[in-house]
Amino acid sequence: MSTISRNYVVRTAHPAYFCLVHMVHPTELANVCRVHPVHHLPVRTAHPTELANVCRVHPVHHLPVRTAHPTELTNVRRVHPVHHLPKQHGFTLIELLVATMLAAILLVAIGGVAGQVVDTHDHVTERNDLNRQARFAMDQMVRMVSQSRLLLLPQADKTVTPFVENIREQTIPASTLPTGSIYATAVLAVTLPATIDLDGNGVPDADNDGDGRLDEDLPADVTNDGKPGISGIDDDGAGVVDYFLSPVADDDESGDFSQNEDPLNGIDDDADGIVDEDPGADTNGDGCAGICGVDDDADGNLDEGATADDDEDGSSDEDWLDPVVFYLNGGTLMQRTQVPWDISGDGFVSGQDFIAEPIAENVTRFRVERLPLTATGQQLVELTLELTSPASGEMVSLSTRVRLGGAL
Repeated sequence: MSTISRNYVVRTAHPAYFCLVHMVHPTELANVCRVHPVHHLPVRTAHPTELANVCRVHPVHHLPVRTAHPTELTNVRRVHPVHHLPKQHGFTLIELLVATMLAAILLVAIGGVAGQVVDTHDHVTERNDLNRQARFAMDQMVRMVSQSRLLLLPQADKTVTPFVENIREQTIPASTLPTGSIYATAVLAVTLPATIDLDGNGVPDADNDGDGRLDEDLPADVTNDGKPGISGIDDDGAGVVDYFLSPVADDDESGDFSQNEDPLNGIDDDADGIVDEDPGADTNGDGCAGICGVDDDADGNLDEGATADDDEDGSSDEDWLDPVVFYLNGGTLMQRTQVPWDISGDGFVSGQDFIAEPIAENVTRFRVERLPLTATGQQLVELTLELTSPASGEMVSLSTRVRLGGAL
């Protein structure tokens, strides 16, 4: 029995039947359990089922209430007055449609931005690749020209031909060019620099006889490749490669069936506008071994040996010109370099032994101009190289001037 402060007594029901509700005045419990004053009246004991739907009850005057254990309230829901119930909200169909449309617009916008980012990245990557290739190719050509002793191609302009030889220009696809050539092909050729030693034997590859001197004992076919001019190259821009009617000693591939017509003497002996471009086996054309009246090899003897023995060492035609050639193969810029070992398989090392490798792709313009000699006798070469992306049309163009032998 629990005592109520206003002389009421309420029999306590089993704990399992309690739940938490608002306070109820004792008089409201008349039909639930018998309430008596404290004068010890007999009280009927209520069966627990009579209180099944009754929560903790006590008068408003702070009646002591037994606290239920948490496990007794596991399945009991706290009940609040109606005016404290939270209002439930939902979305209308219109709201859902608007939200869906906004989400779709947002996704489309995000997709567009993402696509632009990807396109920008691809564009930058593509341009960087073009720049890298163009700079590498230009650096290769500048290095070779600045370290070389002799410019082989383009030739100087000949006064006897209707087209320009000193400018070699080619575009991909082909276009009409102002040079007047039948078939425009761009090419740059110089002699192999003395700094190159591909076989690593300590001897420059350009020193074919290993005597410490370069290109001092030329054969009549100065490149020693068995073809007029440079093998596989249209030397004069006339549109003919290795003209079959020209002799192999026609070093300028002029097509005039002449050879050995311009020895190394500083004079334009054949009056074609080019000096010293087609020497014979006796390179200076003086009819003596080496230079007439000079002890070329410092052995105490003058002019001993054959007239073709230009260094007067007892051997002839043993040190030829080794060309490094830059040319287009379709849209690919190629570099061809002579090597000091047998590649052709003929058992000999000659001008037919070379390697060719690509140094730039997607070339759409290659131009080489042999400029007139400066007042101080310096030879300048102007180079132009353009690369164009086949996908986006992005173009990179580089142009420079370099002095022959400027790094020597």
